[in-house]
Amino acid sequence: MTCDEVAAKLELYADSELAAPELAAAESHLRSCASCAARALALMQTKRAIRVAASARFTPSPEFRRCMEQNIASAAASQHLAPSPSSPAFPSRAWFSFSLPRLAVAAVAVVLLVAAALWVNHSARENQLTEIADLHVAALASANPVDVVSTDKHTVKPWFAGKLPFSFNLPEMQNSPFVLVGGRVAYFQHSSGAQLLFNLRKHQLSVFIFKEEGLPFSVGTFAATRLSMHTESWSQGGLRYFIVSDAPAADVHALGELMRQAARS
Repeated sequence: MTCDEVAAKLELYADSELAAPELAAAESHLRSCASCAARALALMQTKRAIRVAASARFTPSPEFRRCMEQNIASAAASQHLAPSPSSPAFPSRAWFSFSLPRLAVAAVAVVLLVAAALWVNHSARENQLTEIADLHVAALASANPVDVVSTDKHTVKPWFAGKLPFSFNLPEMQNSPFVLVGGRVAYFQHSSGAQLLFNLRKHQLSVFIFKEEGLPFSVGTFAATRLSMHTESWSQGGLRYFIVSDAPAADVHALGELMRQAARS
């Protein structure tokens, strides 16, 4: 693809709506053109900002949650009303007329609360994935994607000493297909962390490491695809790890296994 062709399809690319052949051509061009990569990054950041603003605007408030909980408690209490003395075994028709609407309201409230919780969690994870993908693309678009350039983990790891509020282990790469390129300090959710860059054939993979308690929330262990990139994340030893790359998901997972083994050593 040319720069003009990519520019015409950036919206579709950012929304993951390109067909497979066009997607491959666009990503090939973005890897070799810093100008188009920067435009793609700016567009993704704009879309992310809109999603974050929408999340902040439409996330149910604590007051709404308390109100729903009170309604549920009130409806639950109504289920324990004593039956009429005149018919102890069978509540009256009037009791059913009173109780069924309350129970229906309670059921709807429960469904709304569950749906809201799932939506908030999904939105939070989507925002995390998008921001991490942005950091990866920004590094690749930079003239200097890493600040410490070395294939030796004994050079890269000490470079972070004093720059981060934590330490981490790096795996031995001699018998793996991955090549360590270097690292840099990254910032995510107002927390500083490490970004490590690896090469695998024609792909670049970023491993991000942040202190778990520095993040506003935890979304568990997951693997996902975001903006044509594969992402894997997990928590281990008080740290949260993210891997993001356009490499196949199996390769992303393989690098994750190496990082997990190193963290256990």
